[in-house]
Amino acid sequence: MNIFSYKWWWSRIGGRMWTYIIRDTWHKFEGLWIIGLIACGAIGAHFCGLPDILKALLIFAFGYIAGHLFWGKEWQEGQGK
Repeated sequence: MNIFSYKWWWSRIGGRMWTYIIRDTWHKFEGLWIIGLIACGAIGAHFCGLPDILKALLIFAFGYIAGHLFWGKEWQEGQGK
């Protein structure tokens, strides 16, 4: 039992890989995700300066381009069950 492994955590919380769960919620609640992400950006802009926001956007863009959460198979409802 290795509590530091990703599999140990996702097998107990959610029952399948969190990337699949996040992908399912994105496809079911896309509008809420967009509103939430915009709200996070507005809060960040309120408390941080422009240089910090630009750094965060650059990091986000790199992650998006790399496709961190979306590597692998094409999305299917309930994937990984």
